[in-house]
Amino acid sequence: MESYDEAIEWLYAQLPMFQRVGAPAYKPGLDTARKLDAAFSHPHRRYRTIHVAGTNGKGSTAHTIAAVLQSAGYRTGLYTSPHLVDFRERIRVDGAMIPRDAVVDFIDRYRAMDAGCSPSFFELTMTMAFDWFAASSVDVAVIETGLGGRLDSTNIISPDLCVITNISFDHTAFLGDTLPAIASEKAGIIKSGIPVVIGEAEGEVRGVFERKADETGSPIVFAEDRMPVAVCRRSDNCWIYEGTPFGCVRGELSGDCQPRNAATVMTALEQLQKLGYRIDDEHVRDGFAGVCGLTGLAGRWMRLSDDPIVVCDTGHNAGGWEYISRQLAAMDCRKHLVIGFVSDKDVSHILGMMPKDAKYYFTQASIARAMPADELAEAAACHGLQGEIVPDVEAAYKKALGECAEGGMVFVGGSTFVVADLLASIDRV
Repeated sequence: MESYDEAIEWLYAQLPMFQRVGAPAYKPGLDTARKLDAAFSHPHRRYRTIHVAGTNGKGSTAHTIAAVLQSAGYRTGLYTSPHLVDFRERIRVDGAMIPRDAVVDFIDRYRAMDAGCSPSFFELTMTMAFDWFAASSVDVAVIETGLGGRLDSTNIISPDLCVITNISFDHTAFLGDTLPAIASEKAGIIKSGIPVVIGEAEGEVRGVFERKADETGSPIVFAEDRMPVAVCRRSDNCWIYEGTPFGCVRGELSGDCQPRNAATVMTALEQLQKLGYRIDDEHVRDGFAGVCGLTGLAGRWMRLSDDPIVVCDTGHNAGGWEYISRQLAAMDCRKHLVIGFVSDKDVSHILGMMPKDAKYYFTQASIARAMPADELAEAAACHGLQGEIVPDVEAAYKKALGECAEGGMVFVGGSTFVVADLLASIDRV
């Protein structure tokens, strides 16, 4: 490859990305991941790892754990998906994205070898991440699952700790159509003797995790039982957590879901301390307070403007919208919502949560999976949501911004890819 752009074009053309095309790119199972791993000499065995799964909150959780580890002086790898604007967001070391020439070098090495397999986009990019972390001599890498857990390609690692944030309905065609079935797939990351932290789990879901941990002989801790945060309160678009094992902690992430994520992270950090990680109170406070700057996290109730208020959020399923809808309801102003979804998602329940007193701009992201804006508008009308169709995210955002009166609010979301298109358009300005 002569250039980074050529390498990325080849990557997209040869290996369809699930986030863009959906089911045709989904490839469950670990055989290919193991063959690729062997072809590159098992790079993930050269550093410690932490494995993070869950329906919602796993991105915030993974980034916050990484931020704390960075603050503690560990050279830290972070692998997440999907990216918003730049492919390289998926692979970071101490917050810095993988260099363009490293991407080109990896693709060249892969194309020159006979790995004995035909990987998916996710399998190859995961291997790229593991290889880059080894080349960068990281001490530890935080690895986020792509989809599910049991059959997710990241499940080839042997981590120090597994973290499962919560269980909600998402990707039901692949993971099952009941919460216990989905939980069983997520529980697949629990491995023999390796401790696991569960963020939220009730009833049958809790039982799934308990049985799996018992089968594998894995110490299991439920953050809900531990109650690591005594009091949480809002202050200046952030959360203040009081009565924690690490003293008073200021959380930079301001979404309504973040107190639960914070409890999960703090419980995980306690377990890492027990495993010998050198993490003190100051490291925790610094990591929570500076997670976005330390790790490049974006798109979580992300405030882009104060006048008017502009917020974007990547929440895209019913579990995520339970929090987003409450946060929108708490905003005492005229709201303008730029909304788009992917076509393979049942959006009826989500639409039922959205405010009926808002003006809507029904749009679609620039990917093949995007739900057509007119189809979304028709579905939204059944829930009493009114607005107009603007099938381009940038145009929809500009129109909403232009119609938003002083003291109003613009919200952009519904899909990671709607937020990605928004941020890309802002970057071009």
